[in-house]
Formats: sequence, C-alpha cells, structure tokens
Amino acid sequence: MTEEILPSLYRIVVPLPGSPLKEINSYVLTAPDRNLVIDTGMNRPECREAMDRGLEEIGVDLDRTDFIATHLHADHHGLIPSLLRAGRRAYMGETDAEAMKTGFRPWTEGSPMSTYAARSGFPAEELMESMKNHPGFRFGPERVIDYLPLREGDVIDIGEYHFVIVDTPGHTYGHVSLYDANRKLFIAGDHVLGDITPNIQAWSDDQDPLDLYLRSLEKVLGLDVELCLPGHRSLVENFKSRIAELTSHHHDRANEAISILERGQPKTAYDTAGEMTWRIRARSWDEFPLMQRWFATGETIAHLHYLVGKGMVERHSEADQIFYSTDGRQRF
Repeated sequence: MTEEILPSLYRIVVPLPGSPLKEINSYVLTAPDRNLVIDTGMNRPECREAMDRGLEEIGVDLDRTDFIATHLHADHHGLIPSLLRAGRRAYMGETDAEAMKTGFRPWTEGSPMSTYAARSGFPAEELMESMKNHPGFRFGPERVIDYLPLREGDVIDIGEYHFVIVDTPGHTYGHVSLYDANRKLFIAGDHVLGDITPNIQAWSDDQDPLDLYLRSLEKVLGLDVELCLPGHRSLVENFKSRIAELTSHHHDRANEAISILERGQPKTAYDTAGEMTWRIRARSWDEFPLMQRWFATGETIAHLHYLVGKGMVERHSEADQIFYSTDGRQRF
C-alpha cells in the first residue's frame, strides 16, 4: 500500500513476512531537487517488490534520492545498499552508524552476545539455532556501506520540510527521530509506536537500555506534535498520551518481574521471562517459537537491568550464570 499522508510526504507499507511486526512503514519525501526515503524494510524479495512498486507509483528517481535509517535493525535499512545510487547519501544515527562499519556477521559460539545469553539462562542447545534464524542476520543488507552520521540538532531540509534530528536512544543505542516543529510532525522510527510497544532488549552489561528509552520518551514528551509517523502499524495522533501509556507499560512489566522474583528462589532472566505475560499464542513457555523466546528473554534482561539500577532487584553470579532476586518491597 502506498498513500500520500501530507503534501509530498508518502508512506509505503512494506510487508515483513513471518514477523509479528507484520510490516514496516517507509516514508518518502519528494522535492524538485532530491527525494528522501526514511527506512526501507529487510533485504528480501517481498520487501524489495513492495518498495519498488511504491517508488514507481510515487515517481521517485533513485538517481536523485538519499536515505535515512532511523536505526540499525535490518527491517529499517536492509534494502538501502541495493537502492542507493552512486553519488547519493545514506544517513544513520552516529552510534549506530559506527556499529554498522563492522557489517552483519553471523553470531558464533563464544561471541559476546551468545556468551551473555548463556549466562542469562538461554539453553545452550538452542543458542546457535536462534542465531542462525535471527531475521536481522538472515535478511540483512547485501553489503556494508559507510553511513553518514546524524547527530542531535542536525538539520535535514527537503522541499518545504525542515527536520531536526533528535537523539532517542533505547530501542538501539543510536536510534534517531526527526522533528518538524512548523508542521508539528515527528518521524519516530521505533521510538514511539501506536499499536504495539517497542522491543527494548539488553544482551550485555554495558548500558541500561530501558532507562535510556524511558529518558528518551520523557525527552520528546515536551515537543508539540500533532502527527507521529511510527516505524510500524498505525499513525499516532495522540502523541503525549501514547508516551504516557508506553511509560506505564514498562513500569507494569517491571512490577511483574518483581512479583515473579519474590515468589521463590533467585532466577535467571530466561526463567523469569518464562513466567512473564506475553501476547503469544502458545500453551507454555516451551512452546513459544524459538525467536520469540529470544526476544522475550532480551526484553526481560532489559527490565531486570533497569530494576537493578533502581536498587529494586539484586543480582549475583553463580556457576557462570546471572541470577536475580528481590524482597519485593518496592514497586513503581
């Protein structure tokens, strides 16, 4: 589906087959001197067909088109290298752009992420299978490109649109959003979604991504926004109330984790995730699709890190695994 949302601003809905996300919104801005595409979909035929069809409907000449990826997940930039023409530019938030210089390599046994997953309780026999099936690696870009870095306050002018870059880390460490104050328009990537909640994951001890995310939500709460263009699903017209809902959601999830931990012995993140409430059609945690268990565990780790940072949960290591516990006396 392709539609004009505002003058010279279009949305191409790109399918994501087999993904619970269902689709991604690619936004296209056109102007006499150049075009701009924000996010593209994965590097797979179904995405490319929808993108090519949408660009043809709009009349976009790729020889005059630049690209922005709001962050480094493959569903947002997987097609950029194959669409980018010689002499054109592709941008990404500075932190994510730096990470992309190493490209997408398959995870291997003993890599930092797999080691941390094992320490978090993820079954060793399923680790390599989850890595091989991760869509970010299966459908990543065809080649590595050198993204130009976007920083807080950078300006993107195209036609009558005047966007300012807003750093919104959390979903990824280098996630960026775009804000046009005159049009009260916010292009959110995966920072603010209307129908689903952005997945916040942690697979290391380096940072506290949920704390980053909640602070990024608070940061944009003061912006005057009448229309938010998210990376997935429906457009958001109730920007401030949606931010309040997202904040409340994560506090509720944190409280649920506390309730689970206070019921018995210390637990790994994997075992804690197995007792959390998820919108997955499965009779038990063991029947969850493998990749959904992976994402759920990463999200649970993020909530547990956040709670440790708030002094509401304790963490300790034993037999090379990380365990969490709480007396449950504090809640959000």
